[in-house]
Amino acid sequence: MPDLELPAYFSYYRSPVKMVPTSDGGLMAWRLSIDSGGWEPAVDLVDEILFAVGGEISVLTADQFVQRTEYHRGRYLQGEGPVFALYETVKAIADAAEAERRRLTIEEAALIKGIHRRTFVMFEEQLQQAGDPGADPTIAAAAS
Repeated sequence: MPDLELPAYFSYYRSPVKMVPTSDGGLMAWRLSIDSGGWEPAVDLVDEILFAVGGEISVLTADQFVQRTEYHRGRYLQGEGPVFALYETVKAIADAAEAERRRLTIEEAALIKGIHRRTFVMFEEQLQQAGDPGADPTIAAAAS
């Protein structure tokens, strides 16, 4: 296995995947579930990701991982509460730019990025409280 500094973040066919160290010196991989927004074990993808980076598999920074995760959660999940209200805010900003046939302004892009960092922490904390072993709100701090 190639040298790998953990935690490590990847895009696997556009799906966020994270690899984290385990207490016994090994690693655990988690893939975002678009059904729940939580984390599914993805140990079966480790070799493919590590040995086939390129094409549909790429390395992400912590910030890219947070942004991609929240993009997917905001796009595929529906619900009630503060997190979903913030997802709606992001959608409204993006929809306005699209309706005006323009790119996001620097300010809009920065606002979305900040909202995504916030929703990541909020969602991950909820997952932790629900017992999701892959949840880790501290990634957002590493992403700033």
